[in-house]
Amino acid sequence: MALKEYALGGIYFSPLLLYAVLGALGALILRSLLHRLVGSSRLWFEAWLDASLFVLCTAAVAWFGANATGIT
Repeated sequence: MALKEYALGGIYFSPLLLYAVLGALGALILRSLLHRLVGSSRLWFEAWLDASLFVLCTAAVAWFGANATGIT
């Protein structure tokens, strides 16, 4: 994934938008897996868990996207 803007209908979108969407999907998958494995009673602060999973997944997608193009 290259770090370049994407144009749709004359509107330019940042690559961070795509990374955030992929990060949200990854966080949703990880959250559902954690709830199945651990159970919802063990995850105390669910809002903090959701926010941190989103940030971590978005950072991972951005890091892998940048490394796929050779940018370090």
